[in-house]
Amino acid sequence: MTEPSAVPDDNSLDGLRQRLSRFATARAWEPFHTPKNLAAALSVEAGELLEIFQWLTPDQSAAVMTDPDTAHRVRDEVADVLAYLLQFCTVTGVDPLAALAAKIDRNELRFPAPGRSPAPGRPDGPRKSD
Repeated sequence: MTEPSAVPDDNSLDGLRQRLSRFATARAWEPFHTPKNLAAALSVEAGELLEIFQWLTPDQSAAVMTDPDTAHRVRDEVADVLAYLLQFCTVTGVDPLAALAAKIDRNELRFPAPGRSPAPGRPDGPRKSD
């Protein structure tokens, strides 16, 4: 006897990806959800998140979540960035959690913690191409 396929919780990563896909499908937006368009939208939303912090001092930026109106804006922009990232990953077939885990693994080798040997060929810090 086979197990029924698990239906992801709507607030899990897979559940959210499915909700976003259903949302786009219901509005016939798929033709517009190309990798290029989604990457551009992701960049725009990340810029809108940055705009909230643009002219703040370090202390002011650390306190943005204490103001309810600003905190609401931050949460909305974070949601927009994550939504476009998840849609981009769905369209391109990238598993975001696997990609992040692999990147952390590479960074742990390339940038060892203080007191540990640096990765071969990388005695200093990160470079732009990283």
